[in-house]
Amino acid sequence: MWPAQPFSILLRSLFFSLYLVLFTIPYALACFLAFPLMNTQCRYAMIAAWCRVTLWMLRILNGISYHLEGLDNLPNGPAVLLSKHQSAWETLAFPALLPRPLCFVFKRELVFIPFFGWTLGMLKMVQIDRRKGHSAFASMLRQGRARLAEGAWVIMFPEGTRTPVGTRGQYKVGGAHFAVSAGVPVIPIAHNAGYVWPRNSFIKYPGVVTVSIGKPIQTTGRTPAEVNAEVETWIETEMLRLAPMAPRS
Repeated sequence: MWPAQPFSILLRSLFFSLYLVLFTIPYALACFLAFPLMNTQCRYAMIAAWCRVTLWMLRILNGISYHLEGLDNLPNGPAVLLSKHQSAWETLAFPALLPRPLCFVFKRELVFIPFFGWTLGMLKMVQIDRRKGHSAFASMLRQGRARLAEGAWVIMFPEGTRTPVGTRGQYKVGGAHFAVSAGVPVIPIAHNAGYVWPRNSFIKYPGVVTVSIGKPIQTTGRTPAEVNAEVETWIETEMLRLAPMAPRS
């Protein structure tokens, strides 16, 4: 374990950024070459492998580990996962840690980001074009139902964007609306990754990310607003419990 002094933290954060450049770009190029020869499952497995290596590097270089709670709450069937969004950590960690393929719902503009977006565009995710208004939701529902039928879990961040530690974004109803329309339960997820990897931050602090997975929230016979309110209440209540569990050393 490296000493957790300010200069050490800065240096370790720099090493992680170098890892991302030196490993991710060649890995993405390998994906471009390999994906046309692969089916959907193999493509996802290749991306999940990158996520696992990156989590390992975060532990080795930055002293960031993780702890999972509530894995037994995950259903053996279709579901929509609605998660707290504080950091880049959860975006790369969930494909590595959760037992089913995940289908992220994201803005179509992201596919134009070099390497990351290009690879994302070659996976079976749900792309939405917000300029199309109501038809964008119909497209999301059509794509999402197809991914659920193929065995994936659809995952969304109801706050829409990463929020600073200790704050709450507006929980948008789109994820709950999709779950109600698709007739599948919602799994709420809380975590404290913002304590070790704050949003939009170059610096990464040593600590433990605790991921808490809640019990399924049923959607049958309920309105999206009701489901969304229950998701928000569970996540934000759980955040009060998790907040002290990721101290910065």
